[in-house]
Amino acid sequence: MRIRLPRPVQDIYRAVEELSRLYPGRKFTPDGHLVGSIGEVIAAEQLGLTLYPSSHAGHDAYDAGGDVQIKMTATASISLYADCHRLVVLKVVSPEEAEIVYDGPGGPAWQQAGKMQKNGQRTVSLARLRRIAAGQ
Repeated sequence: MRIRLPRPVQDIYRAVEELSRLYPGRKFTPDGHLVGSIGEVIAAEQLGLTLYPSSHAGHDAYDAGGDVQIKMTATASISLYADCHRLVVLKVVSPEEAEIVYDGPGGPAWQQAGKMQKNGQRTVSLARLRRIAAGQ
């Protein structure tokens, strides 16, 4: 499912595209808290979730079904610190849109994530998440 990004978010990603054209070989990818917060508010609005305060341990939001961990990326994978009740993963596909790649139980994603890294995270590819969502 595709989600239209709010105009200020579109402006950020258009600026990234322009900087990349002007300065080939340099990366201008937004990351960290900026992308995480964008993903959280987009998912909350689109899916009717209630956000926890920033830096809430374990989950970013909740609804009648329980807690939700939200991840957003412009790359081919996400990193997880732990299993979660429900996982929502968004991918920026253009300056105007994001795609919901995965919206389902966190357990299967955690089980199929790679080995624990030194920073305590495990990585799972978006391709694997799509396969999990398709029931493969």
